[in-house]
Amino acid sequence: MVKAIGSDSAEDLRQLSDEELMARYREDGHADIFSELVHRYERELYRYLARYTGDPSLAEDVFQNTFLQVHLKRGLFEKGRPFRPWLYAIATHQAVDSLRKAGRHPTVSLDQRVGGGSQESEAGNLIDLLVGEEDGPLSQLEESERQQWVRDSVARLPETLRQTLLLAYHQDLKYREIAEIQKIPVGTVKSRLHAALEKLQQMARAVRQDGDE
Repeated sequence: MVKAIGSDSAEDLRQLSDEELMARYREDGHADIFSELVHRYERELYRYLARYTGDPSLAEDVFQNTFLQVHLKRGLFEKGRPFRPWLYAIATHQAVDSLRKAGRHPTVSLDQRVGGGSQESEAGNLIDLLVGEEDGPLSQLEESERQQWVRDSVARLPETLRQTLLLAYHQDLKYREIAEIQKIPVGTVKSRLHAALEKLQQMARAVRQDGDE
C-alpha cells in the first residue's frame, strides 16, 4: 500500500534520501519534510556559514534565509539533481549578499585540517605544508599570530578564490560538487583552488623575507 504524500512518519522520512525528500517537498510543501531537511543540515550548514561570515549571529540569519529560499524555490529543484550542492549554492549566495550589505568580507580560518581530506583535493596537504612545517615560512609565528595571518590573508583573496578554498577545505566537498555550487567546470574549480593556494604560499614566503631583513 502506497502512503499519501505527507502521511509518512518521522522514521519513514529519515529513510529517504535528500533528493527524495526535496522531490516530495517540491510537490506538496509538507512541513514535516521541510523539518527533516533542516534537521539534516542545521549543524553542518551553520558551521560553514559561521566560518564564512565570521559572525555567529549573522550566520544564523543567513541559515534561516537559506531555508526560506529552499522553500520559495522548491519548484525550481530539478528531478535527479543532487540536493547538497544546490543547498550550498543558495547558502553561499545568501552569505555573500549579507556580507556585501554589511560592507564586510568573509573571514575564514584554514590553519587546521577539517574532515577526512578527499583524495580528489590537495587542499589539506598544501595548507599543512604552508602553515605546519617546522621550518615553514610561518613557523616562527605564535599559534594565535598564525591564525590571524591566515584569516587576514584569505580575506585578501578574490571572492571566487575564497569561496572555492572554503568549500574544498572546510567542507571537504568534491570538485564536481563545488562545480555544481559555483556553476563552473570542474577544471575551473581545480585552477581556482590551486591559484588560491599559490597566492597564500606567496604571501607566506613574503613573511619569511620580511623576517630575514
